[in-house]
Amino acid sequence: MKRSPNFNTQKTDFITHVVGNQPPEYCGFNAWNRDRLLQLIGRDFAKPVLDDLEVFGQWAGSREAIELGRLANVHVPELITHDAHGHRIDRVEFHPAYHELMGHAVRHGMHNSIWDDGDQERGYRYMIRAARYYMSAGVEAGHLCPITMTNAAVAAIQGTPYVARQWLSRIQTRLYDPRSKASVEKSGVTIGMGMTEKQGGSDVRSNTTTATKTGDGLWQLCGHKWFMSAPMCDAFLMLAQCSDKDGSQQLSCFLVPRILPDGSNNGLRFQRLKNKLGNRSNASSEVEFDGVLAHMLGEQGKGIATILEMVTLTRLDCVVASAGLMRAALGEAVHHCKYRKVFGAFLIDQPLMTRVLADMMLDVAAATALAMRLARAFDRAESDPAEAAYARLMTPVIKYWVCKICPSLIGEAMEVMGGNGYVEDGNLARHYREAPLNAIWEGSGNVMCIDVIRVMAKDKEILPLILSMLEGDLDAGAGGIIQTIRTTADSVYLDPGSARILTEQLALSAAAAEMKRLGTGELAEAFINSRLRGRWRSTYGMLDNRYDARKLLDQWVA
Repeated sequence: MKRSPNFNTQKTDFITHVVGNQPPEYCGFNAWNRDRLLQLIGRDFAKPVLDDLEVFGQWAGSREAIELGRLANVHVPELITHDAHGHRIDRVEFHPAYHELMGHAVRHGMHNSIWDDGDQERGYRYMIRAARYYMSAGVEAGHLCPITMTNAAVAAIQGTPYVARQWLSRIQTRLYDPRSKASVEKSGVTIGMGMTEKQGGSDVRSNTTTATKTGDGLWQLCGHKWFMSAPMCDAFLMLAQCSDKDGSQQLSCFLVPRILPDGSNNGLRFQRLKNKLGNRSNASSEVEFDGVLAHMLGEQGKGIATILEMVTLTRLDCVVASAGLMRAALGEAVHHCKYRKVFGAFLIDQPLMTRVLADMMLDVAAATALAMRLARAFDRAESDPAEAAYARLMTPVIKYWVCKICPSLIGEAMEVMGGNGYVEDGNLARHYREAPLNAIWEGSGNVMCIDVIRVMAKDKEILPLILSMLEGDLDAGAGGIIQTIRTTADSVYLDPGSARILTEQLALSAAAAEMKRLGTGELAEAFINSRLRGRWRSTYGMLDNRYDARKLLDQWVA
């Protein structure tokens, strides 16, 4: 058959197209040096600490660190219930990238530095740790779960001397030891949590797990946990019911080792790993047990009081991590807009986009300022009653607001980048899946609001004290803002359903007060006028032309 003269039978090379109008890879920056607000907040840190934070920031912005975050989430943990011979082992295997991230966090003391005695960080331990945690969250947030729990567990463990002697020395090392061995054989340990059960969730008083005393001072626990995070930790804090002399049930707190001193498993039977929306590098498990050995922490029947010492610290980390995720998302969105041209101009120079980015930046700055302000209150609480009051009332307030706005802000950042922001090849899709977690973990939004009411009801002087502190920092024009909060607070006892209104008003006012105190000038004024002056708004980009949006971006987002 005669071939058409247009039919080419010769092999041809593919034409290589040069891809243009795409931003360079988002890496190679210093997460500390580029963050002018974070540097302003940390201006009083000791010189060796600032040098260390600069090194830490260089790692957090490096291609290597960002790639570790990607790999740890692509290669998710795998539950191995039995070995090749049929023996029950209940082991979770992680990708090496996860262990690299864990090792880095432990080497920098993120699991224990607030409990150290060294001079360099004295007076700022919570703030300095928060700065490291904030930068780490922008790299990969999943591995921070066991870091948070280990750090917070010290608060619950240290009140029981014989347990503290066995465990605290290994928590206080800067050595990450992932081996599945008894704690006495390890150079460093991590601690997890198993609080909630199927039937109760946040209502831990409805837990059905029981504890029975043995003859040697230990307890045996029987029951289940619906969420037990980081199942390869060396021990777990759990709540269980003990029977009092009159037969009534008392909720108590226990430390449950995963492996016993003789090297045998303690009987924790992992049923499955949760198939989570985000936080995928970190394993969360369902577990059942019958007769696991445990140490009681604190007094019998005082389990909630014991665990709350830990929960307060984990809530601080929820705030810091959400702020760090938001900062990472904004940084990537601004980076994209500086290099991407649309309709003949760079996106960063187009008025609508500039306003959107600047408006987003106000919430990121507010979240960062609040996270670090809360850490400062923790640093000073022991010596300053006013700061202790701030930590008590404002922890649930700040957690509520910062964690609530995180998903919508990262969603906006994805929209800025268009399709590039929506694909799993980049970072933003992972950040977006992670974003809702902190609003759920350690108390959802309604739980936070209930806690706000509870604190106010317990101490009638705490809200007036906090409002006085905020009014002093807000200075001129604060009277109307503070009076609005007072009015809302007066009605919240009769109308508990209004607690979210009060909580958000407190959070926004506290953010404005802290930005004013820090001396951020027009940044603080733009936040106050756009968030606290009653203007109609529900999305980003509503900043009016009184403010130079591009100048604000150039000043505060490197």
